[in-house]
Amino acid sequence: MPHQDRSRHHLDLQQRSTLAGEAAAAAAEVETALVMPSDLTSAAFFDVDNTVMQGASIFHLARGLHRRDFFTTREILGAAWKQAYFRLVGVEDPEHVAQARNSALSFIAGHTVAELEELGEEIFDEAMAHRIWPGTRALAQMHLDQGQRVWLVTAAPIEIATIIARRLGLTGAMGTVSEHVEGVYTGLLVGDLLHGPAKAEAIRALASREGLDLATCSAYSDSFNDLPMLSLVGDPVAINPDARLRAHARAQGWRVRDYRTGRKAARAGLVVGAVAGAATGSVAAAVALRKRH
Repeated sequence: MPHQDRSRHHLDLQQRSTLAGEAAAAAAEVETALVMPSDLTSAAFFDVDNTVMQGASIFHLARGLHRRDFFTTREILGAAWKQAYFRLVGVEDPEHVAQARNSALSFIAGHTVAELEELGEEIFDEAMAHRIWPGTRALAQMHLDQGQRVWLVTAAPIEIATIIARRLGLTGAMGTVSEHVEGVYTGLLVGDLLHGPAKAEAIRALASREGLDLATCSAYSDSFNDLPMLSLVGDPVAINPDARLRAHARAQGWRVRDYRTGRKAARAGLVVGAVAGAATGSVAAAVALRKRH
């Protein structure tokens, strides 16, 4: 690919990340408008998958939707494979990314917002609530007790992220934002998935609006992919980290917390997390909802 084309494609990905982050922060504004923290300049940001919750939230959501005949096995496997190839192999070709995004969204279009929101509440109770890591939940509560606001920052759709935040008593959530028109999914994202650099953009936008001093804020994640988010704050913490993040955290002197029990369980968690996390992006796009801007 010519250098000029690569530069244009890279810029396009940057623009999508920025738009995704700004959209996620804008969505969070509604959730936190009435929150009055005592510490106005500090906050904490938590990734969800394998950080707050064991496994990928989108995997649990997708499995629950599949059991309710929301989509077919063939549809979800096709979308997951394309996203897994992108996430695990590291391919950044914009055409491939677009194909993965479109395949993920193809089977969600036409479903209603009310339908998915109702199912999301049910699925949280049956498949997610018991998978919350108690140690991470305690860390989030510590920040709340100190008068700080606590947000989830995840590639999961904003609606399911909001359900998780509300059930845990957190301030709010920032997640992947998609549009809907008159309560029906269009299959289009606002920007891109809230993943990697887009998470950092979301935090920057929220910090600017809320007057946060990022140097006094904390961020928690299990994944090296969240390095942009972790590097943005003064107190980055690796939770149940993958091998690359663990090594980076140790080299930088960051705190590391691992709530997995036993080396065998830890290794199994890394494998399951990698596979489930690979599917997160594709299904997140599929089930993310947002009113057309």
